[in-house]
Amino acid sequence: MGKARRAAERRKDAFYRMAKEQGYRSRAAFKLLQINSKFNVIKKGYAVVDLGAAPGGWLQVAKEISGGVVIGVDLQPIAKIEGVETLRYDITSEDAFEKVKEVLRKFSCEHVDVVLSDASPNISGIWSYDHFRSYELCEAALKIATKLLRSGGNFVTKIFQGEAYRDFYEEVRRNFAFTKAYSPQASRKHSAEIYIIGKGFKLK
Repeated sequence: MGKARRAAERRKDAFYRMAKEQGYRSRAAFKLLQINSKFNVIKKGYAVVDLGAAPGGWLQVAKEISGGVVIGVDLQPIAKIEGVETLRYDITSEDAFEKVKEVLRKFSCEHVDVVLSDASPNISGIWSYDHFRSYELCEAALKIATKLLRSGGNFVTKIFQGEAYRDFYEEVRRNFAFTKAYSPQASRKHSAEIYIIGKGFKLK
């Protein structure tokens, strides 16, 4: 799809326009707002870590709802958001968890209430490859979440549907008391993305 066509599609996109009007950095902010409205994963005062957070739309929403400790991690730089800590790092790295913990120590946080991930791979157009890369990002996010979350904590991640989807869903289900797949209204109709929500982390 050419740049001109993409720009035309964005102009027609109601959520894109609303994001611009309301000061959100991306239309994805409305996905988290809709997820939270339905599942109440973020509450006032919750400590939140967002993995794959650039450009920061989910961080803005998390800070608005929680008002507490909010940390964003991404390979790409994230422009400053008032009251939000950011870390430029690869969430698939072996020591990603330790890097996040270093930031959390500044707030005397041992565990967090919510781990989010709206991370997406660079789209190649080869469906099986893109799905597998999405699955790898989800696995990395879940691995970090199981080390960071308090007992009863919540997890939200995006995955592209494909052959590894069911196995990953079951992995989330084993770690949480409640698990649900959900496609928010703000997801584009032609998108194969789906969000997996885990609530009530079963701390080992």
